[in-house]
Amino acid sequence: MAAAPPRVGARLRAARRERGLSLAAVAERSGLTKGFLSEVERDLTSPSVGSLLRLCAALDLSIGQLFDADQGPVVRAAERAPIGFGGEGVDEFQLTPAGERRLLVLQSDIAPGGGSGPEPYGLGADAEFVHVLAGTLDIDVGGTAFRLAAGDSMTFDAAAPHTWANPSRSQPAQVLWVLVPALE
Repeated sequence: MAAAPPRVGARLRAARRERGLSLAAVAERSGLTKGFLSEVERDLTSPSVGSLLRLCAALDLSIGQLFDADQGPVVRAAERAPIGFGGEGVDEFQLTPAGERRLLVLQSDIAPGGGSGPEPYGLGADAEFVHVLAGTLDIDVGGTAFRLAAGDSMTFDAAAPHTWANPSRSQPAQVLWVLVPALE
């Protein structure tokens, strides 16, 4: 886990202020506490994927607006955009160009015990595809649990409530995610 997590707090704070909302108003809309939101805005804590999605919904902000790496059609390994999609022990990178709307491809490097967090979430895409490059991934989709090993793939409804985690206590996992269409 070498990459530093991207800082989205300033963008979230700017979006809140642009909308003329107080922390209390966003807390009420999202169901999250003011203290937690304050820590997220100051990049002192990383929200779960579900919490980040609830926060974006409360701000009427698309998740894609948090990550803006301007680039052409080729994404070089050294220039891939780190993103903070939420969760713990997760370094994520966007592998598709920022302007690509047909699909979104992410790479997640997941530390032992890391994952999306306990809160199930769904995404505003038609389909989600996951492929495990290395390690193991536990994924729960709509209450059905699956364990994927290196080389395994799975496709499911992106809107279905789901969570995922690296169950290993010692080995990292590396996973590719494909969302169709890309999140806006």
